Order: sequence, then structure tokens, then C-alpha cells
Amino acid sequence: MHRRAYFLLERDFQELKENNFKGITAFPVSEDLMEWGASIQGLQNTVWQGLFFQLTINFTSEYNLVPPVVKFLTIPFHPNVDQNSGRACIDFLDNPAKWNTSYTLSSILFTLQVMLSNPVLENPVNLEAAQMLIKDESLYKQIVLRFFNQPSQLRDDRPESLKDPDKFIRSTKAVSFNDYYKTWSGIATSKATEYYRSPLPEDPHFIGEYHKWKKLELKHPREWNLK
Repeated sequence: MHRRAYFLLERDFQELKENNFKGITAFPVSEDLMEWGASIQGLQNTVWQGLFFQLTINFTSEYNLVPPVVKFLTIPFHPNVDQNSGRACIDFLDNPAKWNTSYTLSSILFTLQVMLSNPVLENPVNLEAAQMLIKDESLYKQIVLRFFNQPSQLRDDRPESLKDPDKFIRSTKAVSFNDYYKTWSGIATSKATEYYRSPLPEDPHFIGEYHKWKKLELKHPREWNLK
């Protein structure tokens, strides 16, 4: 089983090196390829543009039958990222039953990159970020940039409500993979896909699902274009 996981991760690593995907890097930090470091850059024409986020990715010998554990080391102030653990609230990472063996390391990283500028507000794990984005988008942008530029002061600089974890009830319902890509295809920031469409053809299941979702009419209360 471990040999199979090693082979698949070598394949994923080779895919990253050959395609040189813009705004995404990943590299193994252990000889058995089970532990990785990665970084993603925010999409162009969004508040996240130019911001780099460091992540850790931990695989098991059962990859790719089960998803890896992915955490942000540079934790963004984001509705779908747990502010304490750094875990992204994406169902196919949290629930092995929703994982698909066609997903690769590139697929995971691109989903996280898209998630930054396309938050799903119906199921926020960081309720404070979601409420701020809804009530005052300008303030939300300022907090996003302040958190990134002053990482050592994250805890002290947070709004008062963030310092009291009992003040708000967090939703632990994961946002579905489908929701992210339906949102991506339907809002203004979808024009950025012209820069980041290269991984999709590598995965027939991925591109098939993408075109299916693109045909759906997205009904959303407003467009969250964080320019």
C-alpha cells in the first residue's frame, strides 16, 4: 500500500514540475513523500492577489484512496478556514466518502486557491469573517490584508469578538467541492480562470464535472467580487 502511495505522489509531483502552474508550488519534506510543504498565491484581480499562503499536506499510505490532511500555516481571515487550526472547510478533504481517486495534489491546491477569493457564505466555519464580509466588505478587505502583513500579531489584532471563541457559534458543516466550482463559474472573479485553467484537462472527471456545473444557473444573493 505504501509503495502505491509513493508512486502516485511521485506522479503528482512530476505533474507539478512539468506544468509549472502559476501561483502554486509544492514539495516533499520527508523521504517517504508522506509530508509536504506547499504555497498558493491569491488569484489576480482580487484582494488576495500577491498574497502567498504556506500550507502543510500530510498523506498516508492509503493515498489516493483517502484524502490528505491539509492545513494553512499562514491562516487567512476567511469564512471557510478555521481560524484556530488552519483547516479548510471542504467536504472532500473532511469526509473520505466524498473523496474521489481522480483528485490529485494539483486539484487540491487549485481548489484552495479558488476558495480564497470565492467564499461560500452559507456554511462558514469562521462565522466572524462571514459576518464581516456581509456587513462591511471594505472592512473585511482591510482585515484580510492586516492579518497577512502582521502574522505575528494575528491573535492580538483580531476583532474583539474573535478573541472570545464562545461569543459566536461556529458551523462545522463542510462546504462541498461542487459549491466551490459552481460559485467559481458564476461570479465575476471567474475571469481569472483564464490564468489557471491548465490543471483541469489533466483530469477527465474534473473537466467533465466542471462543464456540467458551468451549465447550471447559479442563484446567489450577490456577487462577492473582492476587487
